[in-house]
Amino acid sequence: MTTTKKQSNIVGIVTMIFLFGMISFVTNLAAPIGVIWKNNPDFENLGMMGNMMNFLAYLFMGIPAGKMLIRLGYKRTALIAIAVGLVGIFVQFLSGKTGDAGFYVYLAGALIAGFSVCMLNTVVNPMLNLLGGGGNKGNQLIQTGGAFNSLMATVTPMMVGAMIGEVSKSVITDVFPLLYIAMGVFAASFCILLFIPMLNPTQTAADVKYESSAWKFRHLVLGAVAIFFYVGVEIGIPGELIFYLSDATASGAGLPVGTAAATAGAVAGLYWFLMMIGRFIGSAVGAKVSSRAMMVFTSGLSAILVIAAIFFPKGILVSMPAFTGSSFLMAQVPVNALLLVLCGLCTSIMWGAIFNLATEGLGKYTPQASGIFMTMVVGGGIIPLVQDQIAGAVGYMASYWLILAGILYMLYYALTGSKNVNKDIKVD
Repeated sequence: MTTTKKQSNIVGIVTMIFLFGMISFVTNLAAPIGVIWKNNPDFENLGMMGNMMNFLAYLFMGIPAGKMLIRLGYKRTALIAIAVGLVGIFVQFLSGKTGDAGFYVYLAGALIAGFSVCMLNTVVNPMLNLLGGGGNKGNQLIQTGGAFNSLMATVTPMMVGAMIGEVSKSVITDVFPLLYIAMGVFAASFCILLFIPMLNPTQTAADVKYESSAWKFRHLVLGAVAIFFYVGVEIGIPGELIFYLSDATASGAGLPVGTAAATAGAVAGLYWFLMMIGRFIGSAVGAKVSSRAMMVFTSGLSAILVIAAIFFPKGILVSMPAFTGSSFLMAQVPVNALLLVLCGLCTSIMWGAIFNLATEGLGKYTPQASGIFMTMVVGGGIIPLVQDQIAGAVGYMASYWLILAGILYMLYYALTGSKNVNKDIKVD
């Protein structure tokens, strides 16, 4: 490999890892901000609607984003995505200025921001996989990007929770400082990426001949279903946990009066912190341990943790560390909250492992496959929304049966569904 190509690869890797963090920053604004709207009597059952709109964008943008990747290349697609993200955050900011219509303006902003993160995801995952040469090395780079993604996911709910403070008195303007930061990050990122030379690792010419379709690969289709469940599981576990811990009557948690939302957000943030730790571990061992082996182990362990969380009585409390932005404390929470937080170690490597398994051996069909893959990320909106409705009907912990079903499907995919049975299709 020439020096120029090595330098280009390094720049591309660093840039994609940074964009991975931006994806998480925007995505994880939705659930904690939803606590504000959930407290409003007019929207008390719609706390997850912002999250739903954010992920609904994937349904409409996933395949078009894959086509953009083919026609425009990685850099221009990323630039468009960042510009759209800036608009989305600005519209969410406007929701605090529009009175009674604020909730609906917020939802529109969440949808626009969702278009942005969908396009960014379509860029960063295949690029890191391809820059790593696919296989274990490709998975290792995706896990590294995922670690930075989890770092931002850890910080975001803590920051929102600290700004909200007391749920009963919170309003959307309380989180304006965070929205200012988000807009500044997007604007700076656009300017930086605009001047960074970045080569495309694969062909993007419109005249490349495609004899078949990515849809013909069974392991991709089943992998797309797996990612639908995975993102729902990843978002649903901590998202519903925030609502659960914020409701002292339901959880029995001994959270400080007046700062329950901040403390609940901080405890749930530990889930994302453990995801970060897990992804660092995944990055360290990714070159030696296969994606399939990682998936079998983590999906099996997470299933055990969720089952235990469902059946543990809420009256048993444990102490968990929580940093609320202004103070550090040991929060008294039910054991089932601890078990759900520990799932972060398991879900940490699943995204990279599923993507790696689903796109392995696709060659020139990888950009199209990435678009298909991203479309199914809509599960991150649908599953938590359905889970929240189940929680309202039969209880918070009972809603985690839906999460368990998703985990069991991922275990099936790791064991059987991820095998490439279409090796006769020409991919180069």
